[in-house]
Amino acid sequence: MNITFKPVEKDRILDILPLLKVINTKTPPELLKERVLEMVNYQNYECVAAYDDEKIIGICGLWYATRHYIGRSVEPDHVIISEDYRGKSLGKQFFKWIYEYTQQKGCEAIELNTYSGNTKSHKFYYNEGFNIYGFHFLKVMREDEKFY
Repeated sequence: MNITFKPVEKDRILDILPLLKVINTKTPPELLKERVLEMVNYQNYECVAAYDDEKIIGICGLWYATRHYIGRSVEPDHVIISEDYRGKSLGKQFFKWIYEYTQQKGCEAIELNTYSGNTKSHKFYYNEGFNIYGFHFLKVMREDEKFY
């Protein structure tokens, strides 16, 4: 294994779709593609990846913001490691790289959401020093009121 971590170039952003579809099973593929393109082209979003040589084996979206209560922060989103590479401490290595990378960009804090039923992620984030400070609420305002 030759593992490296680096940002995904904007013109290669659709390369993340196979992994993104693993954790995002409800969003129709064309809508997922459209949303990813909007995120990378028009919002304060960046995607970073773990590579084994040139193969993407892990992804993490990064949302940047300045918050009145904590300062410049980053929110990791849709973090996933390819199933074949799990259990090899890659998540820990990936987050170590993310901490250093985002600190170099001036981030003072990291905050994130994880689904309440994803207990493996809870354990991981606790072990990484994250604390729970609140709840994430969601209200779908589309007419169909569906989450996708």
